[in-house]
Amino acid sequence: MAGIIEEDHRPWGYYQVLADEADHKVKWICVYPGKRLSLQRHRRRREHWYVVAGEAVVTRDREEIPLAAGQAVDIPQGAAHRIRNAGGTNLVFIEVQTGTYFGEDDIERLEDDYGRA
Repeated sequence: MAGIIEEDHRPWGYYQVLADEADHKVKWICVYPGKRLSLQRHRRRREHWYVVAGEAVVTRDREEIPLAAGQAVDIPQGAAHRIRNAGGTNLVFIEVQTGTYFGEDDIERLEDDYGRA
């Protein structure tokens, strides 16, 4: 295994890129207690989130989906989505992106706790 390709710190936690290929991208993501990612959508990719540790609440369009370690959810291309750490310890999940493009500029932020929308 090649190891970490990239690491980026955000107000909600941080992520590490584990794979960045033409047909997929894989991230290891850590969300701090009480934090959440922006409500966002993507035009050119879909995502699969697998919770490794902690407790999450996923917003997918109008659904609120609780997840614990060992559970997963699919985010269709174009769906409004976010994940929130609902527990008292770090939330860790693996994100697998598939589609035609995986750049960070494919994030359309709809709401954001940190003024980035």
